[in-house]
Amino acid sequence: MAGKFLEQSKVVTGSYDRTLKIWDLRSRACIETKFAGSSCNDLVTADGVGSTIISGHYDKRIRFWDTRSESNANDILLQGKVTSLDLSRDANYLISCVRDDTLKLIDLRMNQIILSFSSEGFKVGCDWTRATFSPDGQYVAVGSADGSVFIWGVNTAKVETILKDHGSAVTATSWNPFGSYLISVDRAKKAVVWGDG
Repeated sequence: MAGKFLEQSKVVTGSYDRTLKIWDLRSRACIETKFAGSSCNDLVTADGVGSTIISGHYDKRIRFWDTRSESNANDILLQGKVTSLDLSRDANYLISCVRDDTLKLIDLRMNQIILSFSSEGFKVGCDWTRATFSPDGQYVAVGSADGSVFIWGVNTAKVETILKDHGSAVTATSWNPFGSYLISVDRAKKAVVWGDG
């Protein structure tokens, strides 16, 4: 299940039951259910007022939702299950990790895929592999099935670095918001903190 704040008093969750639910934190109740038609693996909210939800699904689709409307506004069909979504800090770009062993960069101002990231040796290791933007939006990091962490330059779509210290599939990465440290975790529950040196 995935969840994000819509606004200060509301949270949206996506689930394997193929629904998105909007919850009011004050009343502790579900106030709206959206039927996605496919299991939701991750979601993000794309604007400051919380009216846009973007969800990634097992049916290979990224769906865009307007909270003021009953149905989704549009969607993007990919070539594999969507395992994760992450927004750039300026909320203009979305990175999606896909089970076809690629990352897709979507320009949200046009709702179009503008770059694809792939590399020999990079394999998405599970249905919940998480790719993330660096704080400055210049890099994306994601773990691979072989225990490596791949870092691509966003502007070039080229691999900048491959980090190796895991013995099993890396499932998630996260950047320190105030520096250049990166943490990665694997299926064997090992965490590695990567620094400049």
